[in-house]
Amino acid sequence: MTEENRRRLPIAREGWRYVAGLLIAAFLAGFLWSGIAAGTLVVLACAVAAFFRNPERTPPADPTAVVAPADGRVVAVAPGACGGEVIRIFLSPLDVHINRSPVAGEIRGIQYQKGRFVAAFREDASEVNERNSLDIQTDAGENFRVVQIAGVLARRIVCWSRVGDRLPMGERFGLIQFGSRTDLHLPEGFTACCRVGDRVRGGETIIARKNQG
Repeated sequence: MTEENRRRLPIAREGWRYVAGLLIAAFLAGFLWSGIAAGTLVVLACAVAAFFRNPERTPPADPTAVVAPADGRVVAVAPGACGGEVIRIFLSPLDVHINRSPVAGEIRGIQYQKGRFVAAFREDASEVNERNSLDIQTDAGENFRVVQIAGVLARRIVCWSRVGDRLPMGERFGLIQFGSRTDLHLPEGFTACCRVGDRVRGGETIIARKNQG
């Protein structure tokens, strides 16, 4: 199976071992203990499978659009350190945790930083938590940074892509396990069109646009 096909499985491959382990435990529990214990483990396995769900998404056919890099709720739209705005998206354990490219472009840099595991909705999580940053450059030379940030429950950031990979808009590049945040740093010349409290869908919801004129 190719890497491209693995990215499109209905359940992300990182979730298979958890689901399989819980189903095996359910079988043993039903055989050795009780049906109630087995049923509880089956329900838990279904919940884990839902967490690792990997739905197809259709990005908009709009050359000025920037789409959300993750599902979740917008918790901040603020000035960024490099002149553009930063959009912060909080992912609860009930959200899809697949991360997607906000634009079509080439990955020019990936930087992993060890850190703490404070609540992902806190403002300082982007500075103190474990995180992984991807710099994506469009063909027009515009630089976008997507930051995967671990939360209280998230203990592993997964990135499937490498420097030099070209990603279409909405393409999957990784995930964060069990609750997290994803920040999108916009370059100058782009303006956020989402507000705090908005619910967004990764790879589909337009959260920023290129300024015209």
